[in-house]
Amino acid sequence: MLRDEDIRTIVAETLAEQQRLHRDDIEAIVLRAIATILTSFGMEEEDRRELRADFQHLRRWRKSVEQAQSYTFKAVITIIVAGILGALWLGIKLTLGK
Repeated sequence: MLRDEDIRTIVAETLAEQQRLHRDDIEAIVLRAIATILTSFGMEEEDRRELRADFQHLRRWRKSVEQAQSYTFKAVITIIVAGILGALWLGIKLTLGK
């Protein structure tokens, strides 16, 4: 006769095994779906290194564009401030010159 502890152990092991099998099935389905999607875009599974390199290049390009935008914004602000200060300086010179 099985004890309650033995039954609990068997049930727990069975549920753990079912969960592992279920997780393995889900992983296989997801991998198959991703491979199908990439293939539909014309990317074969062997092209993963090239795809990774493409994404890395795209990231570097995006970051360089963001950096250029930041420098442009700083330059525009500097020009505006310099223009305002120049106008103030000319105004002060004209006022003191009269």
